[in-house]
Amino acid sequence: MTAVYRIDPSLTTRAVLSRPTATELDRARALPAATVHEAAGKIGALPRAIKPVAPSFHVCGPAVTVQSPPGDNLWLHRAIYAAHPGDILVVAVAGQFDHGYWGEIMSTAAKTRGLGGLVIDACVRDGILLEEIGFPVFSRGLCIRGTGKDFGAPGWINFPILVGSVVVNAGDLIVGDGDGVAAVPCARIDAVLAAAARREREEANILDRLKSGETTLDIYGWS
Repeated sequence: MTAVYRIDPSLTTRAVLSRPTATELDRARALPAATVHEAAGKIGALPRAIKPVAPSFHVCGPAVTVQSPPGDNLWLHRAIYAAHPGDILVVAVAGQFDHGYWGEIMSTAAKTRGLGGLVIDACVRDGILLEEIGFPVFSRGLCIRGTGKDFGAPGWINFPILVGSVVVNAGDLIVGDGDGVAAVPCARIDAVLAAAARREREEANILDRLKSGETTLDIYGWS
């Protein structure tokens, strides 16, 4: 009988070395994804096609990055058990979007593990069931096309991945809501959150001024 070649996943799986602090995560949860993106200098916006499967879904937590072989979800299963409670799985699939890489079983497993959510640059399936389970999933949409489990296909967990034009590293802050998903480099989290909080205060003041009758042209000096 011919032996089946199997990759040792431990060779391309590593730990998250830096993470947002609990205080930083508390601060980030109060902020919209768009504000975080703007405060970071308009960087870190993941592709606009990646949206929550259900309108109520939102994510905020450290990234556990996954580079998956196209059309295969074995490395996603592995990542569920490599991640820590609260972590967000961020997955790239080499551009082969049209498979259902994630569904009811994986959401149940991830929720049981206490993970914080999934952001995948591809499709998932079981949309109604995913909403009922309540584990936050952000994807490019729904697709019933199945995936494989190739034990000889290489993948990586907690190595840098490219999602659209954004390089996401393990431990980066991921914030996602109905408008989209932003990734903040771990080394910049504190500064970006401070800038985002200032932006929220400034916008609240602008809203008050608008309600008092001022115009956007006057407020911003565009008249």
